[in-house]
Amino acid sequence: MVDPPQWNRGPAAVSDLPADLRALPYTTDAVGDLLGPMATAALEREQAEPARRRLAQVMHDAGAPGSQRALAAAVSCWMLGDPVPTATLDAALPTLTAAGAAELNLGWIRDGAFHPVVDLSPYSTDDLGEVWVASDQTALQTRTTLPSWHVLGIGRASMTLAGNVIRRPVARALDLGTGCGIQTLHLLAHADHVTATDLSLRALEFTAFNLALNAEALGLDLTGELDLDRTEARGRDGRPQGPRGGFPLTLGGRVTLLQGDLLEPVAGCRFDLVVSNPPYVITPRSGSEPDRFTGEVGDGINTYRDGGRPGDRLLAELFAALPEHLEPGGMAQMLGNWEIHGLPDPGLDTVTGGAPDRVAGAASPQLPGWEVRPRSWVPSGVDAWFIQRDLLDPAGYAETWLQDSSEQLDPAGYTAGYRRYLEDFGERGVAAVGFGYVWLRRPAAPRAGRIRTEVLESELQQPLGPAWGEAVDRWDLVAGDTADTSGTGGLTALRELHVTVPGDVTEERHQRFGSDHPEIILARQGGGFRRTAHVDTATAGFLSAADGEFSVGQLTGAVAGLLDLDEAGERALVAAVAELLTDGFLTVTAPIPSGM
Repeated sequence: MVDPPQWNRGPAAVSDLPADLRALPYTTDAVGDLLGPMATAALEREQAEPARRRLAQVMHDAGAPGSQRALAAAVSCWMLGDPVPTATLDAALPTLTAAGAAELNLGWIRDGAFHPVVDLSPYSTDDLGEVWVASDQTALQTRTTLPSWHVLGIGRASMTLAGNVIRRPVARALDLGTGCGIQTLHLLAHADHVTATDLSLRALEFTAFNLALNAEALGLDLTGELDLDRTEARGRDGRPQGPRGGFPLTLGGRVTLLQGDLLEPVAGCRFDLVVSNPPYVITPRSGSEPDRFTGEVGDGINTYRDGGRPGDRLLAELFAALPEHLEPGGMAQMLGNWEIHGLPDPGLDTVTGGAPDRVAGAASPQLPGWEVRPRSWVPSGVDAWFIQRDLLDPAGYAETWLQDSSEQLDPAGYTAGYRRYLEDFGERGVAAVGFGYVWLRRPAAPRAGRIRTEVLESELQQPLGPAWGEAVDRWDLVAGDTADTSGTGGLTALRELHVTVPGDVTEERHQRFGSDHPEIILARQGGGFRRTAHVDTATAGFLSAADGEFSVGQLTGAVAGLLDLDEAGERALVAAVAELLTDGFLTVTAPIPSGM
């Protein structure tokens, strides 16, 4: 195992690297322009040959601009993991040089070539601008299966979570299971202080390096902190083993890094926002648990994704403990998966045993009864929102995560791992596994909790966070500021609101040729959660008239009169309007009444 990059080798070394990368420029747009659309798309599919061929053409073309050859060297080195001539990297990093990069543990030099040992990729977002993220090399770069101590870099899951988070100013935020620190980078844009935790010491060292590397972009003042004496790491017996970065560690007065399992390092602490891509992946137990001090394990257990608990117990434990770590009104957002232990009996409200014959490898997540288990994890008095995005049967789940760690590169290990998955799921009666997004909140004042579950299969707006924040506000508005969860108080006040249909919502009508009236009326969202709602004639009439001029009560009364609805019919219409407002098919235009 190669040591991770060294963030505390001195201010000059750490500041020289971003200056050189910025001058290249080593950015997502510049790399995309260099590679071209075909090679870029192939690289996103973890196929490196088109990019490798393109970069070789540039680096060996004496007529190519020197800046283009320098950028090609950086991409070849730290995105593909290929050795590059030392002189070529010196040209790409004129201030740091290849020797300086080796001093930072970004690679090593032998026989006139620089051999990279990390992935160092550009990362561009609206809130951060252009930054860089270092992590362990991918299987594409090493051409081997991922080791147990692997620290994951920029991936779809981390980007999805970053996009899901409701970005509002907070005093204290927690990045639970920070990995290489991607969520911490985002949190610094709107949190006064961020605490980042991880079981893996290696992950925390990568996070410290990425914070130092991007200190200028993040507004972190690390003056006097890049020459810290290096403390000693400890082994399995707790004895010193030699110099490594020490934790706990505070950087720039705004970030604290803590080592430990889940919420253990922050016992007694509360936060306004908790963000986590926890190690939720279900992995057959092998009897090998993470090392107490290093987080390292063996026997195919990967610390970046495997939580060391049977089945989905890690999420159950996390849900039970999280509310005590939230300030009143504090929220938590995370990714997760949950087991489904059977299929629902059509005649019962409970889930019964049986193999899910209609759940194929990557099936539709529309499986009744999936929400039973995650609902049971939510403590009383806590609000929760589960969005199921995918559903896999045991075989599909095994394939997904064995391929995630590139086990297919070891056929014998892949087969053995596949068998362990099937045996584990079979022994515990697991019929399918759902994956999705989770939002939790500790209410500002004690009251009964509210739980919402839904399945969303279509592509969602990215980033989703702004739309999710607005959805939470509408949910609160419709539910009303009351202690009960019936929504009665909210529906009474709802009648006084003035609402309109957002511009992204459109209407569809379907009817057979010759029919006088539509048989199906749909409302579709073009943004946000991109839901589709089936509406009846009365509700469609309300939506058509909702231009903000009249209140909800006035409009529902008018529609009820036109369609000759009785009192129960009008109440049903008001309830339908409340649901449409909650789901974003309507938005409030007039000031919210006092007490809401």
